[in-house]
Amino acid sequence: MSKQYSLSAIAQTLGGYVLGDDTVSISGVASLTNAKSGDICFINDAKYQKALVSCEASAFVLKERDADLTALPRIIVDNPYAYFAKVSAFLNPPATVKVGIALSSVVDATATIPASCSIGAMVVIGENVVLGENVIIGAGCVIENNVTIADNTRLEPHVVIKHDCVIGQNCHLFTGAVIGSDGFGYAEESGVWLKIPQVGRVVIHANVDIGANTTIDRGALDDTIIEEGVKLDNLIQIGHNCIIGAHTVIAGATGIAGSAKIGRHCKIGGAAMILGHLTITDHVTISPGSMITRSLAKADTYTALMPFQTHKAWLNTAAKIRNLDSLSVQIKNLEKELALLKST
Repeated sequence: MSKQYSLSAIAQTLGGYVLGDDTVSISGVASLTNAKSGDICFINDAKYQKALVSCEASAFVLKERDADLTALPRIIVDNPYAYFAKVSAFLNPPATVKVGIALSSVVDATATIPASCSIGAMVVIGENVVLGENVIIGAGCVIENNVTIADNTRLEPHVVIKHDCVIGQNCHLFTGAVIGSDGFGYAEESGVWLKIPQVGRVVIHANVDIGANTTIDRGALDDTIIEEGVKLDNLIQIGHNCIIGAHTVIAGATGIAGSAKIGRHCKIGGAAMILGHLTITDHVTISPGSMITRSLAKADTYTALMPFQTHKAWLNTAAKIRNLDSLSVQIKNLEKELALLKST
């Protein structure tokens, strides 16, 4: 059965102040549509007022300006969305894990594993691996030689950390993530592709989340670096020698080619593509599905999308695009002729 907390206990723990009955018990979080008695919801914008009126939640999280939208108990905060994340984490703490090393795991004798760690079933840990305190390694993970993982980091089942990589503290790597696989590097000689050894590492700083089945390639020579607080969604590909700046967030299915440098506090939408060797400055937002083909030196929102059409209409549009050069020449000639007529 879910543990219950009074609104006053939640506010005392997480901040904010309560309007209304602060003794009401809260056991869960929910959407406005599906909330029931005992749930708490958040509203970040007054446009959801109609949904609030019919909502069956026991309490709400609101901004000061929206405090009068309901007479029900509510916690008043500056940022309801962020506060709701904290409430959800408070009400849904991670499941406890059993410390120790599962009997089915294979751990090299040279590995350093504190007693506070949890090593799941069928885990393989290689030579000279060093784990910090309270590290959790889920079932089926593979940690190759000379890897370092700092305190309080958690690997969900079936994560692979390749040799020599470094993972900072308080990171969370989700199922299927592969860290430090070879970058895509080949040199052509006489029509044959020769593989270039990838001798760099992946270095991940503290408080980084890496989504399921996301891959981060090791550097060819220098390291691939993921700075502090970066949040990566599922199914992202980050090429060799990339640098992802601190507190940048990247949505799913994004591809970043080798040696790209992404600034700090950037927001990259899903399925965006960023070409290699580009530099993107801090605080840039890239819209979903955009193809970035040049460096971005100014903080702004960038979009490179074609509105979708029926296939027949798209073929017609594409045909017109192919003729833009000749149309441009015709327009310039017409402008010259118009200028001559005005001068006479």
